[in-house]
Amino acid sequence: MLRVIFPRLIVAASVAVAATALLPRGADAAVYLNGSATTTFDVTLKIIANCTIAAANLDFGQSQGVLATAVNVNTTVNVTCTNTTLYNVGLNAGTGTGSVGTTRYLSGTGANTSTVQFNLFQAAGATVWGNTQGTDTYGGTGNGTSQPITVYGQVPPQSTPMPDTYKSTITATVYF
Repeated sequence: MLRVIFPRLIVAASVAVAATALLPRGADAAVYLNGSATTTFDVTLKIIANCTIAAANLDFGQSQGVLATAVNVNTTVNVTCTNTTLYNVGLNAGTGTGSVGTTRYLSGTGANTSTVQFNLFQAAGATVWGNTQGTDTYGGTGNGTSQPITVYGQVPPQSTPMPDTYKSTITATVYF
């Protein structure tokens, strides 16, 4: 009779060892049968009103001669604001000598003190672009993606200064 029971013990022990080998290792893998408890936790993210701005250079050209007719070009300012955020884009007078408000000049480089007058518009030839909110800025509403805004530039006919490279640096600001 001992012969019959003994082989069963060995088989039962072998099955228990094999089943244990299939379970994940460590304390986290243990199976508990005493009960359970639960809790909840929040996952949050607060979106605040925010905007970014980027601008491409405005180049009136590299081969202008006599400024007898208007030179018109445009560029793009890209504004990205959170959805439903109201914004205004302003352009300052620039760094050209004598520039103030919406009167802008390109200054000669190096020892040249000559200037070239130019304008920036919100629409081709109309609505001069400035930096005073509610007066001469461009307004919009953010949609969460980049919104391109065209800046129209014009060098009006004027007395032509000496040959040189003329430059001004404009600061574009988004107010929100």
